[in-house]
Amino acid sequence: MKIVALYSIKGGVGKTSCAVNLAFISARKGCRTLVWDLDPQGASSYYFRIKPKVRGGGKDLIAGKRELDGLIKGTDFENLDLLPSDFSFRNLDLVLDAKKKPTQRLKKLLKPLAAEYDFIFLDCPPNISLLSEAVFEASDILLSPVIPTTLSLRTLEQLKEFIEDNKLHNLALIPFFSMADRRKKMHKDIMENLVKSHPEILNAVIPYASDIERMGLERMPLGGFIHKSPSTIAYNELWQEMMIRCDLTQ
Repeated sequence: MKIVALYSIKGGVGKTSCAVNLAFISARKGCRTLVWDLDPQGASSYYFRIKPKVRGGGKDLIAGKRELDGLIKGTDFENLDLLPSDFSFRNLDLVLDAKKKPTQRLKKLLKPLAAEYDFIFLDCPPNISLLSEAVFEASDILLSPVIPTTLSLRTLEQLKEFIEDNKLHNLALIPFFSMADRRKKMHKDIMENLVKSHPEILNAVIPYASDIERMGLERMPLGGFIHKSPSTIAYNELWQEMMIRCDLTQ
């Protein structure tokens, strides 16, 4: 089982759409796949037409009073399940802070699912917090969307520094460009220059595109309502590149 977190300190960079679409690709390739919607806004849950509600809320979950497998919901897609969000997740930092070894709690909760899933995608809320640290400890891969803007680049540097300072050597940080508009000179210039100075950035680029925005209307992954488009190609390229970078190809 590989745990992939879609994470950025900055909000509005395409984390949820990426988590949903990569999970869809994973499931279509025959991998048993789970999305855990950790964001109290519940966008991933909304895309899969599942009510963002967890019985007992985040408090019972972190306390170990409820096991994850009893909260998991099936989606409309084969091999693809969802652990929905709950508005109480906005207080997960406080709940974690009251526990011993708080950064190990998510890892402990996810461990029993190893026999059930090949991939678990964590759709994470933005910011650096105790929940973020627990996500970092639990994850194998940290996929970080970067919009080609100066503020988004700054958050990538902050994230890299945090991982280095906390010696998270087993966590693979993989940044990639998201919501990129090649018609904008600034976007093109930043992407060209950043690839030279940051070779770890993937070649796959997720575009700023209307079909990705349509996911909110269709309430499903791109592949559920579009057979092929530049956006679906970009997500498939992102999947393939992630698999190669992390040596997960068969």
